[in-house]
Amino acid sequence: MERTVYDRMNELEAAHWWFVARREIIAALVARHLGRRADAAILEAGCGSGGNLAMLGRFGQVDAFEFDAGARAHARAKSNLDVQFGALPSDLPFADRRYDLIALFDVLEHIEADIASLAALAAHLSDRGAILVTVPAFPFLWSRHDERHHHFRRYTRASLAAAAREAGLKVSYSSYFNFFLFPAAVAARTFKRMTGSETPDDSMPPGWLNAVLARVFGAERHLVGRVRLPVGLSLAAVLEKA
Repeated sequence: MERTVYDRMNELEAAHWWFVARREIIAALVARHLGRRADAAILEAGCGSGGNLAMLGRFGQVDAFEFDAGARAHARAKSNLDVQFGALPSDLPFADRRYDLIALFDVLEHIEADIASLAALAAHLSDRGAILVTVPAFPFLWSRHDERHHHFRRYTRASLAAAAREAGLKVSYSSYFNFFLFPAAVAARTFKRMTGSETPDDSMPPGWLNAVLARVFGAERHLVGRVRLPVGLSLAAVLEKA
């Protein structure tokens, strides 16, 4: 990603509605997969500036790696973890370790070799381990945001399942999320495309609006893992060894 994108992520991820609600949703998915255990071995692959590490630490012992040096420094400062350098699919740390959960949060779309990356991570799973993946959904939603973040693709449930199969994995659960805000987001992106607007969509909204959006989006934590939402701006999946 562009340097400014990493810096902006570091500034926003503690309070911006999208990061806050997304963490709540991811935490609900992790809890449903790991249950009440607090001793799980967890790896976050591509942890960015570390906004999810404290949340993951509630569920077990966390390792993490990140490609970008600046983001890695932020993640270390936030978590006090020894966040390592790593690059998917071929340059991974912690080679001798196996994990009950590998977290891959909005990372796979940044990697050209997505199938090889999933296969490389699968080799680090424990016997009953799983990879929890989140990715941006639906190619028709491609926008300047994807270009600024250096995405290679957006996924559908079918295309992510196909990549998982090629990597020797099976999908035990998948669902779209950011469902409640989907119509408004589609309308906004369509308007930007028609007007040629380049306005970034990662700015901090006014406090009242930020709180409302966080509550609306975050309410989906009660649904994920229980139902499969038909559409959404994002897609989550739990991948296990086939």
